[in-house]
Amino acid sequence: MLLSFSVTGWAGSVADANADADGAPQIVERYLSAIQAENSRPQDISMEVDIDAKLPRLNKQGRLRALKFISRLGQIVYRAVRFEGDDTVKKDVIARYLTAEKEAQSALRGSLAITPENYKFKYKGTADWAGQTAYVLQVTPREKREGLFKGELWVDSETYLPLREWGELVKNPSVFLKKVHFVRDYFIYEGRAIPRRIISDVDTRLVGRAELTIWFNNISLGERVQAFRVLNGDAQPSQGDGALTK
Repeated sequence: MLLSFSVTGWAGSVADANADADGAPQIVERYLSAIQAENSRPQDISMEVDIDAKLPRLNKQGRLRALKFISRLGQIVYRAVRFEGDDTVKKDVIARYLTAEKEAQSALRGSLAITPENYKFKYKGTADWAGQTAYVLQVTPREKREGLFKGELWVDSETYLPLREWGELVKNPSVFLKKVHFVRDYFIYEGRAIPRRIISDVDTRLVGRAELTIWFNNISLGERVQAFRVLNGDAQPSQGDGALTK
């Protein structure tokens, strides 16, 4: 099983953000408020997804082009458009990731959420993210639990929504995995933090290193009718392998 993972603006800036002790609590408080405001306005979301996966030691790779639908209730459906490459990569890397993502979705808002209940925060400074200023917070899990990670959370200085999450899982989800690293990038679209890119680097015991890069494009919000049809099995993929998860 591979890694899976996830407003109103605020005026002004965080006071004394350069001080570790003072900066982190204020940034975290505004980050949580921004996430809460985002969650209070659920919408159906559709997007195009390109998933590139490699098993370097086996010299195998593959690419999946798919449509992804997320209902306002959080249900995820993928519809494959086409796949090119090795079936081993499709079944043992891409399909496992999609399954893990679906299984983790229900827990994301609680036991896996980036909150003070699950993490300790330390302010590290600011960084440039595609021309935007991000507050960088070091995150450390309060306990070694599956799905939690140690690394960094980058928060947009204007909206306080996430721009980047990266790190290493503190507990592997399978005995067949040794290490799981990831980078998850977002962009702010209509007051929401939308995934832009996910990079996952997994060190496995059986097939060596597995590399996964996912790009999200052509985001649409509020596509309720189209998403509802797909979730209920009425829509058909344009070509390829049909639904990968449901």
